[in-house]
Amino acid sequence: MRIITGKLKGRTIPVPKTDELRPTSDRTKEGIFSVINARKYLDNSAVLDLFAGSGNLGFEAISRGAEKCLFVDNMPEHIAHIEKLAEKFGVKNQVQTRMLPVDTFLEKQHARFDFIFADPPYDYYNMSDIIDIIMDENWLKEDGWFILEHDKRHNFSEHSKCVFSKPYGRTIVSIFKESNVDF
Repeated sequence: MRIITGKLKGRTIPVPKTDELRPTSDRTKEGIFSVINARKYLDNSAVLDLFAGSGNLGFEAISRGAEKCLFVDNMPEHIAHIEKLAEKFGVKNQVQTRMLPVDTFLEKQHARFDFIFADPPYDYYNMSDIIDIIMDENWLKEDGWFILEHDKRHNFSEHSKCVFSKPYGRTIVSIFKESNVDF
């Protein structure tokens, strides 16, 4: 995997050697960020990367102008990998990490974010509930976006807050926000 554009363009993001990872493909990542770039700016934004894994999405956001990214993952190897990359890429001051299950993290008091990325395992038991938690419990700033990767077993296109849903191979990207005005 590589960072597509921005200040970290071309940097390689190696994948940690765990069985707990299904990294976002470059094709899917390029699709996600093309939608963002066409409609919204990443400059100076606050980003939350849930199920962070290799850090692929959060580092791309930082590269494209996000002010900071909080990475959440329950695997110590993944968090150590992200922290090592932040140091290597010279963006350590823009990165925070939390090592705990996403469900536990979402039960805690929180900041609000401009963008929340979630790339859970496709068989994640709480796939539908995570949307409602993010959207109903004030995790997003005004006009913030929740971007969820899932497979075809889930169809959120009819969800009242889904403003975009598109397949990229076997991955479907759905974007949720409070209002579909200006999308």
